[in-house]
Amino acid sequence: MIPTGVSFVVGAQQVITSWNLASQYQRVMDKAELSASVTELTHQLALERDLAVHYVAADRTPEREEPLRAQFGPVDAAAEAFRDKAAAITPAYGESASALTRQLLSRLPEIAATRNTVLGSELLALPTVTKYSQIIAVFTQFHDQIGKGGDQEALADDVAALSALSKAYDAASEQRGLLTAAAAAGRFQSGELDRFIAARARQESEVTVFRSVATPEQRQLYDDTVTGTLVDRAEVIRLRALAQAGEGDRIDIEPDRQDDADHWFEASSGSVNGIWTMQRRIGEEINVRSRALKDAARRDALLAAAYSLLLLLAVLIITAIMARSLVSPLRRLRTEALHIAGARLPETVRLLRERGDGAGFVPQPIGVDSRDEIGEVARAFDEVHREAIRLAGEESRLRANVNAMFVNLSRRSQTMVQRQLKIIDGLEQGERDERRLAGLFSLDHLATRMRRNNENLLVLAGQDAPRRYNEPVGLADVVRAALSEVEGYERVVVKLAQGVGVSGQAVNDIVHLLAELIENALAFSPYETRVTVATGTMESGGLMLTVDDTGIGMTQAELEQANARLARAPTVDVSVSRRMGLFVVARLAQRHGVRVRLRSHNAGLTAIVLLPGSLLHPHLTP
Repeated sequence: MIPTGVSFVVGAQQVITSWNLASQYQRVMDKAELSASVTELTHQLALERDLAVHYVAADRTPEREEPLRAQFGPVDAAAEAFRDKAAAITPAYGESASALTRQLLSRLPEIAATRNTVLGSELLALPTVTKYSQIIAVFTQFHDQIGKGGDQEALADDVAALSALSKAYDAASEQRGLLTAAAAAGRFQSGELDRFIAARARQESEVTVFRSVATPEQRQLYDDTVTGTLVDRAEVIRLRALAQAGEGDRIDIEPDRQDDADHWFEASSGSVNGIWTMQRRIGEEINVRSRALKDAARRDALLAAAYSLLLLLAVLIITAIMARSLVSPLRRLRTEALHIAGARLPETVRLLRERGDGAGFVPQPIGVDSRDEIGEVARAFDEVHREAIRLAGEESRLRANVNAMFVNLSRRSQTMVQRQLKIIDGLEQGERDERRLAGLFSLDHLATRMRRNNENLLVLAGQDAPRRYNEPVGLADVVRAALSEVEGYERVVVKLAQGVGVSGQAVNDIVHLLAELIENALAFSPYETRVTVATGTMESGGLMLTVDDTGIGMTQAELEQANARLARAPTVDVSVSRRMGLFVVARLAQRHGVRVRLRSHNAGLTAIVLLPGSLLHPHLTP
């Protein structure tokens, strides 16, 4: 009943979501249609503005008044169409869209007031441009409201492209009116040139914005539409007028013609009308896309409702049939799967790691032999069990191969290092120059450290050290041997008990262990400080060696993690290669029953090495 109820709720939510989305796109489509009427109104109003500017600049002649008054009709018709479309925009379309629509409706009466001002006063050209532009600027803001309420990225890009084109159109139209006025008057009046240049910059900026959000097809259509002889002629005229204005000359676009203003108006209309055509095309694309999105959302709602009902019916039927037959096999499958995961498989993996081979391990199958889906899951789990055992065997063999590689590489490198040490010893015996002899000593010391690195590889591979002693070696000699394998040994202060020796079979490993701890102490303490190696007694009869430094120390978490590694050597992996010293110390200590711990103090760390009594022998210093 729970999945049935959940499926019903989810299906209902899907239907409601799809239907709400369809309503949203219906509102987007209505706003797109209103945007188209805004585009037509701003186009007609921009043309009226440019004609009004020409009329004012030409000293309000009857010849210029006639086309201006003729333009009043298309503007009024476009305003009436806008009123009809705007009536449908309610607060349900979004508070910002509704408020902006009311604001636009309130600005329509300003058109008639502006006309009366232009016809009935001595208003100059630039104020005329400003009055009309203030009205147009408010209307162009509506394009940004189209995409609000939908979540389609492509639709948002089209809206952004339309908004940029509308602003570019207004700037291009404004240039047409300003240069028309300048051509009619023979020069730019105060402020007109700056306004003309700013309008050009605004047009170029908005066209750049359009190209950044438009599709490749829209950019190509723009290039194909806003082009031609008129566009080229307008650009030539614009540049010539700017050059004449910059030199302080009279604006004379065509020296052999008297109708410069009409000539520029005609040429610049090529760009203006081209941008307007692009606005209409993109507006139509937005309308078509929003309609398609609305239809798709409604179709999805109906399909979701049908599928939900079918699914609900199927779930009820299948649940009634299968409920009883599922419970018992599922319980058995769960019990045995948990037993395999928690007990049998870990034990098998442990045995495989000890034996190093997966041959002979056959997993016991789960006791579910049905042929339905539960039986298939049981057989699949058996396959997973077998695959896990196979992989564990391969991992064991791989570890053995890696160890063999470590041993081979270390043996080869160690042979060369031993030869290198013999050669260096020969050179030292025959060298009399003190500087060269010091250099040979440094080289000998470095080769010794290289030999210890090779022995680290042997430890990683689980091999014993190749060098062993038959007799006990004095503790002082063991510490000196460890110092010979570290850099900066002169910074180490040694305070050792006398008369103590280390069992010969453990000497090399103890030397190696101490070298790693001393090198770590030297590496993580300031160069001017000392590292102290000292001994102490234990009640159990063993010997305690301490390595004290005044270095940077460790946090409590790092200290606990390091001591855990020292107590039990981890499996070799990438992290071991980054902290090889701790791993090697742990392996060497485990090999001879030595315990190693790190302890923090006020100014650094102390490494404590506890040697058992079985490794110690009396030893007389020669």
